[in-house]
Amino acid sequence: LQLGSDIAFVKDYAKTQKQIGIDLNLDNFLTDSNGAIVANPRFYRRAKKKLAHAQRILSRRERRAKKEGRSLCESKNYQKQRLAVAKLHDRIRRQRQDFLQVLSTALIKNHDLVVAEELRSKNLLKNHALAQSLSDAGWRSFLTMLEYKADLHGKKFVTIDPKFTTQRCHNCGNIMGQNGYKKLTLKDRKWTCPVCGSYHIRDWNASVNILEKSKGIWKNPKIKKAI
Repeated sequence: LQLGSDIAFVKDYAKTQKQIGIDLNLDNFLTDSNGAIVANPRFYRRAKKKLAHAQRILSRRERRAKKEGRSLCESKNYQKQRLAVAKLHDRIRRQRQDFLQVLSTALIKNHDLVVAEELRSKNLLKNHALAQSLSDAGWRSFLTMLEYKADLHGKKFVTIDPKFTTQRCHNCGNIMGQNGYKKLTLKDRKWTCPVCGSYHIRDWNASVNILEKSKGIWKNPKIKKAI
């Protein structure tokens, strides 16, 4: 049985004439080009202590069953705890998915264009200190949601090369780390442009750069060597 209809099952969202750039970061989940910040819920980290306790109990019951020569399949206490651990993991997964679904829908519904940086998580995941935080944030799933929801609802989502988006002053175009100026580090959350004197919140400035780069409207930097 096939169903046919002239009416689309999913309707396009109304046009808003709004565009937005988003900077994904670990301090917060994202900062947008309007200056709004979405906090990082860190679902895994919040449940980490409870999950670790449940897994320790599971390990003890596994060792006890093996010591007594019982099959794990037949050990009721082990199987009960295994399900408890699985439920905790599933709860974390569902919380993260719900958060990402709601946020991605709001961004696509309220903007005609959403722009983010290309995600290069494979390189970031080589840093073990960041790996858990990156996995907990669910960035790749989030960008996938933005992409398919934009296609589904008649909006536009694009990603851009992240080169210089963090180091560039969106006001004058000066790029830190060039022309004798010191490159910004991860610790530099706020900074003042040495060329034009503009004060920047790092992630907000980056999100403005992300949007401008996608539109090809980057200003040429005002070259001025540091004294």
